[in-house]
Amino acid sequence: MGKHFTEWERGEIERLNQEGMSHRAIGEELGYERMQIKEYFHRLYRKERAGTQLEIPKRKGRPRKTLISTEQAQELRIRELEREVELLRSFLHACGRR
Repeated sequence: MGKHFTEWERGEIERLNQEGMSHRAIGEELGYERMQIKEYFHRLYRKERAGTQLEIPKRKGRPRKTLISTEQAQELRIRELEREVELLRSFLHACGRR
């Protein structure tokens, strides 16, 4: 588990950010890595967004497979069979059997 910033450090980080300093410059000023500062703001903004509940968070990773109802499955199967019948008809017509 990482180190937590003290109240003073959080205040300084936010003040320096308001002054327009980059994450790298803030890290050098306070003795932290750029990624530590970046992650601090990431967590801060995530908590703010979660508090407002105005936007739905994006799902991460591979999308889940959607389950289809039995009606939809039957419709898909009917369309598949209709395509097969049409293909067989065209094949028989091309062979001269019908």
